[in-house]
Amino acid sequence: MKSIFKFNKLFVSLAIASSASLTLAPVAAQAGVTGNIGMVSNYVFRGIEQKNSASVSAGLDYEADSGIYVGTWVGDVDNNEGDSGLEYDFYAGWAGEVEGVSLGLGGTYYGYTEASFDSPYKELNLSLGLAGFTLGYDKGVYESTTDIDYSHVYLSYEINDFSATYAVLDGDLDTKDDAVSYLDLGYSTELSKGLDGSVNYIYSMPEDSANDPSPYLIFGISKSFDIM
Repeated sequence: MKSIFKFNKLFVSLAIASSASLTLAPVAAQAGVTGNIGMVSNYVFRGIEQKNSASVSAGLDYEADSGIYVGTWVGDVDNNEGDSGLEYDFYAGWAGEVEGVSLGLGGTYYGYTEASFDSPYKELNLSLGLAGFTLGYDKGVYESTTDIDYSHVYLSYEINDFSATYAVLDGDLDTKDDAVSYLDLGYSTELSKGLDGSVNYIYSMPEDSANDPSPYLIFGISKSFDIM
């Protein structure tokens, strides 16, 4: 994440079902351990640039038949001050489905090998999905000199290989001048078995008028593989 909140990943969500007639089923089609490696032309997370050149990453994930998952992800980062290092993330949670509605509840920890790059982040991740739409809410704490609350709210839609996301990242729940909104339009396709290519156009709009909007065109490639 770097400077005012960056990073990645899980759509997670919470819903309370009061009817005993609702059926609860995991989203995961098959339990197991998988790995992944990838590279993007530059690393932008939640509308904020983490690295302005190619960034490589690797991850490891476990999913159970119950819908419980746990995983880790590592990627290289840098900033304009010359600080660089590795971002390492740990996440866990549950993803399932109730009467055709996908739900998720989880948590994520973002850490860095170089404290000069950024301080850790801790998040609660919630999401709710239906008919290709996903509504998500991430509530986090940035462990700087003083703990700072932040929120990330997004609405995304996926159809076939295309996706669109609009989101607002508010770096401090008590103020609005550091909020960032962004639009992310993406396309991904399978190049061969387990090998995927992607392209994303991200338009980031800081609420602070001192910063101009930033467009990014990002190309990516990733390889996933079964371990167990």
